[in-house]
This record gives sequence, C-alpha cells and structure tokens, in this order.
Amino acid sequence: MWRNIFFQASYQLTVLLLLQFKGMQIMGLTGIPNGARINRTVIFNAFVFCQIFNEVNARKLEDKNVFRGITNNRLFLGIVGTTTVLQIIIVEFLNEFASTVKLPWKYWVISMVIGFISWPLAFAAKYIPVPKNVVTTWQAAIY
Repeated sequence: MWRNIFFQASYQLTVLLLLQFKGMQIMGLTGIPNGARINRTVIFNAFVFCQIFNEVNARKLEDKNVFRGITNNRLFLGIVGTTTVLQIIIVEFLNEFASTVKLPWKYWVISMVIGFISWPLAFAAKYIPVPKNVVTTWQAAIY
C-alpha cells in the first residue's frame, strides 16, 4: 500500500503543481478569455480523474492485473460510474457552484489522459520489491 501511495502521490503532486504554475503556458491559455478558469477547471478535473483511475489501482495492490474480476463487483463499478457522472455534471452544469467552466473536449481528454497515466505507473511500480517486514520496522520506529 505504501508503495502505491508514494508513487501515486508523487505523480499527482508533480502533475498538478506543474499545471498550477505552468498550465496556462503548456495548454496555450495565456491571453485567452477565461484562460485562468479553464486552467483551474482542468486541474480540478485532472485531480478527480487521477482519483477515479487510482481506485482501480487500489483494488489489488500486489496483483499486476488490476482488472481481473472488476465486473464482478457491481458496487465498485457503481461508485466509479457515479463519481464520473457527477464530475461531468459539476464541470459542465454547476459552473457557479463549483467555480468551474465548461471545458472543450480537448481539455476533457487532457484531464482523462493525466488520470489514465496512473495505471501504467502503478503497474511499473509493482515491479519494485517491498520487504515483507517494512510495516513492522516502520511501526517499531514509531513506538
């Protein structure tokens, strides 16, 4: 679990901070009306999609095939589906409430690709060995 948390948190922090400080330039939003609001909406959208994609990663922390048996868990699929639908509603229709703007399709794709990258990242991270006694050593250091 710690390995997954470390890699996902590192990835998400890096990408979201990059978007926060350089997103306007990277996405060509400088000088565009609502450019700053589009950038903030993309950051919010990318964050949520990172969480949605990471929910799949978190299902099986040691198994490399996180998709095995995914269709057997209807509650999980319902939660992921509901979260996705709510995100679309928030961004597209609840602009004043959520301080977002409607996004053109290319910014939706950017947001989803940023979230999608967590899958291959988590897959690659599973090849990094973790000693079996890490938790015990960590707990002993605290207590």
